[in-house]
Amino acid sequence: MSRLYVKTPSQSEAVVEQLYRNMERRIAASPPGLCPVDMALNFLNLCQAQTCGKCVPCRIGLAQLSGMIREVLDGEPELRILDRIEQTARVIVDTADCAIGIDAAQLVLMGLLGFRDDYEEHITHHRCLGSLKNPVPCVAMCPAGVDIPGYVALVKEGRCDDAVRLIRKDNPFPTACAYICEHPCEAHCRRNMVDNAINIRGLKRYAVDQAGDVPQPACAPATGKAVAIVGGGPGGLSAAYYLALMGHKVTVYERQSQLGGMMRYGIPSYRFPRELLDQEIASILSLGIEVHTGVNVGTDCSFDELKKQYDCIYLSIGAHTDKKTGIEGENSKGVVSAVEMLRRIGDNEMPDFTGQNVVVIGGGNVAMDVTRSSIRLGAKKVTCVYRRRQEDMTALPEEVEGAVAEGAELLTLQAPLRIEADKDGKVTALWTQPQVIGEADKQGRPRPGAAAVEEKRIPADTIIVAIGQGIETHGLEQSGIRIQRGGTVLADSSTSLPELEGVFAGGDCVTGPATVIKAIAAGKAAAANIDEYLGFHHEIVSEVQVPVPGYTDLRSRGRITSSEREASERKKDFQCIECGMTCEEALKESSRCLRCDHFGYGIFKGGRVEKW
Repeated sequence: MSRLYVKTPSQSEAVVEQLYRNMERRIAASPPGLCPVDMALNFLNLCQAQTCGKCVPCRIGLAQLSGMIREVLDGEPELRILDRIEQTARVIVDTADCAIGIDAAQLVLMGLLGFRDDYEEHITHHRCLGSLKNPVPCVAMCPAGVDIPGYVALVKEGRCDDAVRLIRKDNPFPTACAYICEHPCEAHCRRNMVDNAINIRGLKRYAVDQAGDVPQPACAPATGKAVAIVGGGPGGLSAAYYLALMGHKVTVYERQSQLGGMMRYGIPSYRFPRELLDQEIASILSLGIEVHTGVNVGTDCSFDELKKQYDCIYLSIGAHTDKKTGIEGENSKGVVSAVEMLRRIGDNEMPDFTGQNVVVIGGGNVAMDVTRSSIRLGAKKVTCVYRRRQEDMTALPEEVEGAVAEGAELLTLQAPLRIEADKDGKVTALWTQPQVIGEADKQGRPRPGAAAVEEKRIPADTIIVAIGQGIETHGLEQSGIRIQRGGTVLADSSTSLPELEGVFAGGDCVTGPATVIKAIAAGKAAAANIDEYLGFHHEIVSEVQVPVPGYTDLRSRGRITSSEREASERKKDFQCIECGMTCEEALKESSRCLRCDHFGYGIFKGGRVEKW
């Protein structure tokens, strides 16, 4: 009988595994702005090194692709080489024997089709369309362009009030974003090359908690121009904030009884306490902004009337209408929309779900908000039904994990079929069709399809539909505003409406439902464009001096994450679930910053840009 041995990794295998992990971290930390042609060549060479060399498409084809792309980078060939690259890549996709060659060729195809202008620029002008002055990754990923390394450095120095002032230069809602921002800035943090991304949102939370009430800067001299803002959400208030700082007279019209938009009517107070929202809005309004709440533009006052009264108008209407599932029984008693439920909670009208079985349809952040709110409203059982897998949910992973920790049940791969009701029309159950996962769609998410198993019945006293929001455009079309097929307002890249002079639009009503920070960025851009349209060129500057970077500890260390109240306690109320950092934690976490604004490509920017 031959002996058997347990195989253990050799030293060389361990080194290779470590090299792969290092490569993964480097790719994760790649910022936008890199040359797509150079990236394609490097990825192609990496893939070529993985091939076995048995099939001709991999052994010969990938080498040919690599050579042609290198010629493009050298600026030597003619434009027709791009057709050869495309043809060669397609042949490899169709004929390669394994995934290595197919995937490598698909990477080249995606890059060529998506960045053809960059390829042509290399051939015709021997240069990149972009610049060697690559942006700081975290700043580039922030839609509002906030100086993140700057305020992290200020937190490290204990200057939290200055950190808030620096944030306000680009974002008038530092407190809101400290609590609810989805922190896209962390996605390409270069600290990923060492260990893990910096907890940027956690440090912002520490700054606003420690700073307290920071006075707003003084406004510029009055310009004599008046601007109307339609919509008092984060986008509209951001535009109002910067226009007021520039010296313009600003008036906000809001349909709801209170300002805040989806920050108030779409985000529960356990994520963002209402008193903090009220304080931040009051601070913005202290600049002299006039407000009219409970006014529906298009009904209570016409859009044309506003055009006569103001020099400019900015449309910043949020996504406050619900989308229907279209299934049988959707109009039964006990079926409510997530938008309506969160709006009631925002006005402190709490539904009573005591002892009920609540079923939520959807897998986004709004679905998680109503799921966790239902638990706090006394539901006996809360079930979240989603037609895809859990990993395909669009909700933040921490939101899903939080809902499960609080007792919610996730039923994935279940597509809603119909709603069952009793003889009085009251909901009794949701019927679903189990799904089986299949091919990926255009977004890369595997597409579900009906499985060959029996339908599933889920008992329900209340069903909450959370499958998306729409834009209320009634009253705007009558004024000549073009509404696109998806129900959004048509605006050009400068946020102005091509068919109406002096009218600008941005945020959800242009892009569809988006995040708070994207709405803020849209409002900021609109304020600059309106200012230019009115004949001015105001600059928003910050007098805060950012500390000079010192020695950075590059030794690998753990990321400090924000803690939360225990699930068994927090699910009983609507108090804030997240705990802020301690002084010790903030100091350690801020010390991890690599100061990419001064080291690496950031140094080529010639210092901080204090205007936009």
